[in-house]
Amino acid sequence: MREVVDVVILGAGELGGTLAHILARSEMSPVIRLVDDAGQVAAGKALDIMQAAPIEGFAARVSGHSGPTMPVAAGITVLADRVRGGEWQGDGAVLLLKTIRRAAEQGVVICAGSTHCEVVERGVTELSYRRERLFGTAPEALASALRAMVALETDGSPHDVALTVLGVPPDQIIIPWDEATIGGFLATSVLDQASQRRIAARVAPLWPPGPIALASAAAKAIQSIVGRSRQSLCVFMAPDHSSGRRLKTAAQPVRLGADGIARVERVTLNTHDQVALENAISL
Repeated sequence: MREVVDVVILGAGELGGTLAHILARSEMSPVIRLVDDAGQVAAGKALDIMQAAPIEGFAARVSGHSGPTMPVAAGITVLADRVRGGEWQGDGAVLLLKTIRRAAEQGVVICAGSTHCEVVERGVTELSYRRERLFGTAPEALASALRAMVALETDGSPHDVALTVLGVPPDQIIIPWDEATIGGFLATSVLDQASQRRIAARVAPLWPPGPIALASAAAKAIQSIVGRSRQSLCVFMAPDHSSGRRLKTAAQPVRLGADGIARVERVTLNTHDQVALENAISL
């Protein structure tokens, strides 16, 4: 069943504004609120999107508000980028998460920026957010760029490429080639090892993704949360420390649902990739 949820986007920069437009155009949410210190800019962007509604044929309502710490309740809250100051990060992002904790705790919080791996980590460990309800979507933008690169290498379409990434970008990313497919065939049967190494060497320069790619990745996650997609996504997810082992927040494939992360997808790694992943996530 499709969920009907309001979305609050904290930050009306290029990422936040683009995400608001994508969500409105696809009508994934009936109400979208852009919140930023620069309230007039947020309101202006919201008005611009709404003026496109008759042309693009959508009925979602987009509004702009001042005060990025406004504790508004929403089914989905997105940390994006400010008009002045860029992506929420560091202590400022943690303080913001603390401020919205009560309003956001019954919903899902998406950290959409490329710098938000640390924000997810600190939100879970310092503020006791549930790791299933607070996660980052930037890794999906990286995985999508990688799928496009593989498609170019094989003279195919990105829609025919199924692969994910694991680890910590930009320098500790693992591509599980043994489970990737291209046009329904195992990637290892289509790409030789030289091609795999050549593609893997190009991954780090793809980081960080641009604001449009980041907005598209966040929108893809929201699409799954509201029940319009069942695709797996690659996200920053905080580790489970119940075993006593200290690990880093890292990119991994998950399946999303109305309450956030419904399950972590199992990926079978060869010995080399397993060692690389252990090195990437160990503190």
